[in-house]
This record gives sequence, structure tokens and C-alpha cells, in this order.
Amino acid sequence: MFTTPRTLISHFRRQALLLCAALVAWGGVHAADPPGSGAATPYKLRVVGGLAGVNQYTRQEEPFWSKELSRLSGGRFQAEIVPFDRAGVPGNEMLRLLQLGVVPFGTTLMSSFTSQYPEYTAPDLAGLNPDIATLKATLGAFRPYLEKALREQHGVEALAIYVYPAQVVFCKKPLRALSDLSGRRVRVSSSTQADFVGALGGVPVLTSFSQIVSSLTAGNTECAITGTMSGNILGLPTLTSHVHTLPVTWGLAIFGANQAAWAGLPADLRELLKRELPRLESAIWAESERETAEGLACNRGAPTCTGGTKGAMVVVPASPQDERSRQEILASTVLPRWVQRCGARCAQAWNQTIGPARGLLAAPVK
Repeated sequence: MFTTPRTLISHFRRQALLLCAALVAWGGVHAADPPGSGAATPYKLRVVGGLAGVNQYTRQEEPFWSKELSRLSGGRFQAEIVPFDRAGVPGNEMLRLLQLGVVPFGTTLMSSFTSQYPEYTAPDLAGLNPDIATLKATLGAFRPYLEKALREQHGVEALAIYVYPAQVVFCKKPLRALSDLSGRRVRVSSSTQADFVGALGGVPVLTSFSQIVSSLTAGNTECAITGTMSGNILGLPTLTSHVHTLPVTWGLAIFGANQAAWAGLPADLRELLKRELPRLESAIWAESERETAEGLACNRGAPTCTGGTKGAMVVVPASPQDERSRQEILASTVLPRWVQRCGARCAQAWNQTIGPARGLLAAPVK
């Protein structure tokens, strides 16, 4: 059915009203409170952050905005932050709400682009990044394209790109290699993860994060792909016995600003954020790398585990055969199916950015 511009505008207005109502409890979202007439009144930002409860938010995002910004500016600038999943903000609408200026400063999961803008998900296809160094290189090749597209097509400035820890495979039965997933029902959270599992002969089962435990307990799934530490926090060491170390995906998030809101900031605040947000980004990437390793350490019950619950799982290292399978599945299944779902714009975006950097070009769409 054809959607008229008037219908779209009405939809945007409804979304804006619903969001504003949802955010009343924490004071609303504005680019900034107007500076007071006296020097004692700070300029205050309000920010929508990432997922609540995870270390990226509690250890990095929240302290930066609630404490560090004020310290770095001598009290001239302050900020309040709320995680998007506790602010009533629909994750798949965040980019649109940033574009409209309803959320002037906000964090959006890259996976939320899958249905409308799948080309933006290219840096984290299943099987693409077997370690964080490779992920950094992949994102480096794609980032100029992504920043330009967000700015020109959506009016959004990408100020930082964050990463969550590695998403790996937990299983209830012994697992010696990825090929052992054949015939097993595996929890997945995205279409590219489903493609990866299917290529191994497994049966992908799309399941929300909140349903992982109940699905494993009921026997609807035998394995689950989730974060190394988030799986530990969920209690998977008591439900599963083996965890494989190969990252199937990671999880990227963009911290962006509505262009008008960004341009409306005091010049010295913009300069401070341009200097400090890359440092916050680096800290979050380092946190992700540490948490990936610590999650595995906690799941196996290593003495180095401090941030989770010590389990007694078997940690299965990626073998040379696993690595060959990863590369083959990426080239023969994950990339072609992603392009098939997305169309010519995905093939073009890939072949202009990541493809040449990785020596893997996408076939043109027929």
C-alpha cells in the first residue's frame, strides 16, 4: 500500500508525542537547557544512552555524562543520561527520532537498522570479525561511508561508535567444533546469525535476549548465541556445559546527534565533545575486549574471574577447521544472502568499503 507524505508526517508526530510522554518521568529530552544569566547556572544536556545494566553503560557512558563532563568543563556543562530501554524509546525508531530532533542526542543499536537500512549493518555480519582487531579494521573501512550517509540522508552526526562484547555459542551438550552444531536448535538474534547457523547444519531459532533461559530450560533450544559475560550473568553456566570462543558477531552502537541540536551547542562544548567522545569510544572498546575475555574466564571458573559468577564450563577454542568454516560460510552464505535481502545498495556499499579491505567482493545483484 502506498504511504503518502502526509501519512508519514502524522506517523512521525504520533511517535514524537508518544516518546515525549514516555520521557516526562525523567524530565524530557532537550538539546540543552538555556544558559542562565549568571555564571553559576550550568548549560545542561540530556542524553539517551545505550542498554541499561551492561558495563558499557554503567562503567563508561553514565559516568562520562553525569560526572566527567562537569569535571572536564569546570562545572560549566552538565548532562543527564537515561538508557533507551528504560526511557520508553523504541529501539527501531531511534534513528528516525534523532532525525526529527525528538531525541537530540541518543544511542542507537546498529542491529536496529536491519529492516529499513540493512546496508548500515555491514560491519558486523556473522562470521566477518573473528577478533576485535579485525572488527576495528572492518569498521575503519566502513566508517566514512556510514558517517556520510547518516549526515546526508538522515541529518544525524555520528559522534562515536561503541561495541558490545563478543557473541559466542553456548551449548547444553558437548561441543568440539562449530560443525557439531549440525542438527541442533540454536538461539539467534539476527538474520545473519541465522544464515551462519543454518550453513553449519544447525536450526536457527530467533529468540529475544529475555527468553534465552526459558527457551533452553523448556528444550526449545539446545544452544544459544549471546555475549560471553551476558550469558554468564543470565546463569548459562548452570544450563549449558560448553562455550565456543569464536565470535559469531559483536554488536555495534552509534552515538549520534541531530544536526541542528549539534550545531546549536556552544562552540566550546562542541570542541570538548569532539575531543572527549573519541576517548570514551576507545574506553568502551577496551571494556568490550576485557569483558569478552573475562566472560570466558568466569564461565570456566578461572581464578581471574571477578565480574561474574564462576562456572565450570568447557571453553572450546576455535580450531583451524573452525576458522576455515567461518571464512567459507561468510563468502558462500552470509554475504550473498545479506546482499540478496538488501539489494543493489548493499552490494554497492560493501564493494566500496569493506570488500576491497577484506579481499571479498559481493556479486552484483541480478
